Amino acid sequence: MARALLASFANRIERPDLRLSPNDELTPSRIKTELLSGLTVALALVPEAVAFAFVAGVHPLVGLYAAFMVGLITAVIGGRPGMISGATGALAVVMVALVAEHGVEYLFATVVLMGLLQVFAGVMHWGKFIRLVPHPVMLGFVNGLAIVIFLAQMTQFKEPGNTDAWLSGMSLYMMLGLVGLTMLIIWGLPKLTSIIPAPLAGIGVVAGLVIAFGIDVPTVGDMASIKGGLPSFHNPFGTGEGLYGTALAPFTLETLWIILPYAVILAAIGLIESLLTLNLVGEMTGQRGGASQECIAQGTSNVITGFFGGMGGCAMIGQSMINVRSGGRTRIAGIAAAIFLLLFIVVASSWIEMIPLAALVGVMFMVVIGTFAWNSLKILRRVPRTDAFVILLVTAVTVYEDLAVAVVVGVIVSALAYAWNAAARIHAVTREEDGGKVYDVEGPLFFGSADGFIELFDVKNDPDLVVIEFARSRVVDQSALQAIEAVALKYEALGKKVQLRHLSRDCHDLLTKAGHLVVDSDDDPDYEVAVDYSVKTGILGGH
Repeated sequence: MARALLASFANRIERPDLRLSPNDELTPSRIKTELLSGLTVALALVPEAVAFAFVAGVHPLVGLYAAFMVGLITAVIGGRPGMISGATGALAVVMVALVAEHGVEYLFATVVLMGLLQVFAGVMHWGKFIRLVPHPVMLGFVNGLAIVIFLAQMTQFKEPGNTDAWLSGMSLYMMLGLVGLTMLIIWGLPKLTSIIPAPLAGIGVVAGLVIAFGIDVPTVGDMASIKGGLPSFHNPFGTGEGLYGTALAPFTLETLWIILPYAVILAAIGLIESLLTLNLVGEMTGQRGGASQECIAQGTSNVITGFFGGMGGCAMIGQSMINVRSGGRTRIAGIAAAIFLLLFIVVASSWIEMIPLAALVGVMFMVVIGTFAWNSLKILRRVPRTDAFVILLVTAVTVYEDLAVAVVVGVIVSALAYAWNAAARIHAVTREEDGGKVYDVEGPLFFGSADGFIELFDVKNDPDLVVIEFARSRVVDQSALQAIEAVALKYEALGKKVQLRHLSRDCHDLLTKAGHLVVDSDDDPDYEVAVDYSVKTGILGGH
């Protein structure tokens, strides 16, 4: 029995495509583009990882190590070459309460459990359910995340070391000028040459000006020192003191009940953001598939990160957009970004800390402009009102709550709107036939249309034989079975007979499985022979 279960579980694991470049030939020019794109992404990762570490209430190196390890592992085994993963704000805002109450070691333990849940989701192929996310929800997600990225950059306009005071006077004007210069370079350089990625050129030019002329503006080093060593293995479970002076998490059921709710939420948020980013990158690069592989990659990276002192992470839409727009299309760019980031931490921290934040803010502002679905503003008046409402709702919830809640809310509202519209379609055309009356039902019969179906029939005035024609309808769920029995009971109470005709094969199987509704006969659900079925009542308890 155990062997059979393991075999069934193993059969669910598909052979992943781990080629460095599934769709592009690895020419010297392509490799150069990938490496430069990876360098650009690495530079943009530094302030993001540090900022998200601050949000979660942990040491900056916890965020940087997570960005390195999650980014490297997902780049190597992920489902979509070109995607960038690392520490994210969506996860950080959930972690902060856990860290504040129990300490960073419990966070590491939670990240391990989060990863195991994500691997399980990948093995079970649950990533395919991302297909159920409607396009209006995708538009709202993209717009909301663009706004979140924009708002996250506002913290860079505050005085270093004083989060309550904003820059003012010449410091503010200089910051804005350098941001504008970076954006201008990113916009204009591709019109002249594509030898070097425009974001990297923007960072390089602005950093050179600031260093050469000694311009006094906030730099990466003003946020925090990024200097550190190589990440080392660390077991967060046990007794005694762990990293950063906090207690280890005991390997007990009590610890499990503490970390489990956080792990479930983090796993869900991480997978939703990763799979939506996977779809978005796929649309831009013409790639398909890979959802289950991405789930496994995200989970594996988080399990390993949890044992190496990292805060965990997921796909980053901002850095992924930087990579794709800089020409990154293969696994090389993501691998290079992770390695460059590690080099920054270990040997080049003093140089990276000299980069002005204005250059990195300018890059992220261009990401915001490129990410926001501007066409959604034009189509709001052209699409159905429900879709327009969903776009605005998901955008607002993403900004004011978080991504996972926004997507769930958007899917629920879209599903309810679809159910309402489908329920409104149920109707019937009547005709006389051989002394009886035929109701030609049109529209799906399910929980939303069950009451409307019952109201179609004129039980009191109908003849002794009533035929319900389902050629243009489908019986979907238990509510539909209940509705059919309720109608049959009404006719039965008056001594009249009800028959069902032209059930499709799936509807016939559903009714036959119920057993008590249909008196079975040698019928043909493929309509080669029209067979009428009598209805047996009383088992479902209809009245």
